[in-house]
Amino acid sequence: MPASSKTSGTSASAPGRSHEALIRPFFAAYAQRMNDALADPSKIDVTGTREAFARYFVGADPNGVAGGRNGLLFRLMIPRGIKYYRRIGTLAMDVADVRVTDLDDHHAMAHVDWVARYKGGKEIPFTNIYLLQIRDGTPKVFAWITGDERQVLRDNGLID
Repeated sequence: MPASSKTSGTSASAPGRSHEALIRPFFAAYAQRMNDALADPSKIDVTGTREAFARYFVGADPNGVAGGRNGLLFRLMIPRGIKYYRRIGTLAMDVADVRVTDLDDHHAMAHVDWVARYKGGKEIPFTNIYLLQIRDGTPKVFAWITGDERQVLRDNGLID
């Protein structure tokens, strides 16, 4: 699903051009890779997924903060992640909206509203916050902040 056309919130201190024109299609492609893999595991694009992330990255949720390297272990975890989402009945992860805040000429924050669709018609909306670095016109995620995904999945009867 393409991102909506809402205007991004840009920082008054960002001296350069808006990163929104790069970040919206970045998340559309990210969602497309995810949805292709959910529909058909033979279409998992490990390279494309790895290229969406910086060499090192960090994720935070209400349960803590963890970091990692975009290396062999991450490459091996991508198919396992898709397998997990398929096992719990995930059909698609659609981008509903992207709101971009430029931080400076090389960094931006994106609030991405997602809708996860599951077998049986269940839909769960959620928002993740991503920090991205833009180098040579290419955005890469170096950090993200999420809600408590496991608790939301439990609350919706998708996991025990």
